[in-house]
Amino acid sequence: MNRIVSFLPAATEMVCALGLADELVGISHECDYPPEVRAKPVAVRPVLPLETMSLREIDAAVSARLRTGASLYQVDEALLRELAPTLLLTQNLCQICAPSGDEVSQVVKSLPAPPKILYFTPKSLADMEGNLLELGAATGRRPEAEALIATGHARLEKVAALTRWTTRRPRVFCLEWADPPYCSGHWMAEMIELAGGVDALSRRGAYSVRIEWEEVVRWAPEVLVLMPCGFHAQPALAQAALLAVRPGWSELPAVRQGRVFAVDASSYFVRPGPRLVSGVELLAHLLHPDLVPWRGPADAFASLGRLPPAGLRS
Repeated sequence: MNRIVSFLPAATEMVCALGLADELVGISHECDYPPEVRAKPVAVRPVLPLETMSLREIDAAVSARLRTGASLYQVDEALLRELAPTLLLTQNLCQICAPSGDEVSQVVKSLPAPPKILYFTPKSLADMEGNLLELGAATGRRPEAEALIATGHARLEKVAALTRWTTRRPRVFCLEWADPPYCSGHWMAEMIELAGGVDALSRRGAYSVRIEWEEVVRWAPEVLVLMPCGFHAQPALAQAALLAVRPGWSELPAVRQGRVFAVDASSYFVRPGPRLVSGVELLAHLLHPDLVPWRGPADAFASLGRLPPAGLRS
């Protein structure tokens, strides 16, 4: 039997999707799905007091620590030794997402019996599927992984079949951080395309980066989706006020047409796990509501409609 510790919410979701929840002995502070994992011991936490910081303060503090090479996470080494993992799931893609690379290697050296480590570094939907297959192979659940991928492909093909009926592909802008603004990256451009939209500002297979607001105004998105990394829909909705005060906001077609949305980014967009398929379905519904239904949770998204001018808000 495996003893699995996951430093990644997406990897935790994969473990449970493969039927291995009973073999998961430790998680990160962000692992919250499926709900039953929340009772697992937390082996890694952020060093910054994120809950007391504004978006701009978080961005500045994270940038400063990355410049100096300081870690953003604290691993509970004593707990990790107690958990005695045989398999450790982490990443080597983004220093912001979880402990990575050298810092994980240093922690593992302190363990009496070093575990096998799987580094997940996806930049596309295909990469995510490759990670799932790798996890399946490492845990004796390769057939289950293949079945999950096949089911996902069938669902994506169903979305494609529905959006094929329209030649209308709206201009989309997916915002991964509101202050300062960040465009979307990695697998998001692919998801937008599958959902029947176009986002010229998204960086396919590359990091999300800061973007000048003037670029957004020039792109003139017809649908604007606020999906801040690490946030569910309602907290994301509260950040809309940060956008409403920016020059040109009221002139964006998405604002004029009432097609500004906040979504549950943590569940469906920024975690590269099986639920990205649901993310494509949700995005397709937001872009083509007359063609693609949304049968997921009602709180997966919220419409911002036409926000009042900044000077009229209390």
